[in-house]
Amino acid sequence: MAIRDSDVFRLGEDEIQALAARGSVRSFPKNTIILSEGDDTDTLYVIVSGRIKVFLSDDAGKEVILRTQGPGDYFGEIALDGRPRSASVMTLEPSRFLVIPRANVRDFIGSHPEFAVHMIEKLIDRVRALTENFKSLALLDVYGRVARLLLDLANEQDGRLVVEERLTHQDIADRVGASREMISKIFKSLTQGGYISVDKRRITINRTPPKHW
Repeated sequence: MAIRDSDVFRLGEDEIQALAARGSVRSFPKNTIILSEGDDTDTLYVIVSGRIKVFLSDDAGKEVILRTQGPGDYFGEIALDGRPRSASVMTLEPSRFLVIPRANVRDFIGSHPEFAVHMIEKLIDRVRALTENFKSLALLDVYGRVARLLLDLANEQDGRLVVEERLTHQDIADRVGASREMISKIFKSLTQGGYISVDKRRITINRTPPKHW
């Protein structure tokens, strides 16, 4: 299941300032659970600084990461319908958020209809991403999901594709629904084949990995 960083539909400075008047700022250290799946809270969180991951987990502690997000992005909009949270959220580094109650968000949407369009487009983007993830789980093996994830996360730098996010093998395993041992085996194969190189967790894609392992 290839899951890339949420890098579209981020709020601009003007929108963040307008929302700030309707909420409060809160800070959290790294590895803090902000929301838990099933919570009855009804607030919207705008990321001012830091990074978070949105994930699902079972009783045994196994995780699947749905996405990561950074400054200018927001989460919690799904719970604005008054129903329980559909996923958990944890900080990946020290983070600051604007925390805005549902009533104030609704008021903001009423006076800023462009934000409603912004939110609809973001939800559509997430539905498309979830559809692609379901397709990957159904049709691709673990190798295929890893290859797709790397290509989705990579950005071009000086003519090369580079994954800037420093990912451990466990991070990647959580994102594609596999074991850390399997990811280590795949990375060893990709490295030995010259498809990727890794330096201090910085992954460079030297050439496009084959579709099948």
